[in-house]
Amino acid sequence: MAKKQVPLRLSPKLYEEIAAWAEDDFRSVNGQIEFLLTECVRQRKKTGKYGPGPSVKDDNPGSRDD
Repeated sequence: MAKKQVPLRLSPKLYEEIAAWAEDDFRSVNGQIEFLLTECVRQRKKTGKYGPGPSVKDDNPGSRDD
């Protein structure tokens, strides 16, 4: 099965964070995004929820980096 191409807009700050993380994990940015999305879907299937859960503190809930 061929992979689907999806246009994606990210803030420069988010892109840089993902790029640094990808480098740490020896992945491309695209590969890192695919890995993260796969993990989120797997977690949602496992728990019926998505997201990091209550143990992660969000300093600014409801904010967006658009």
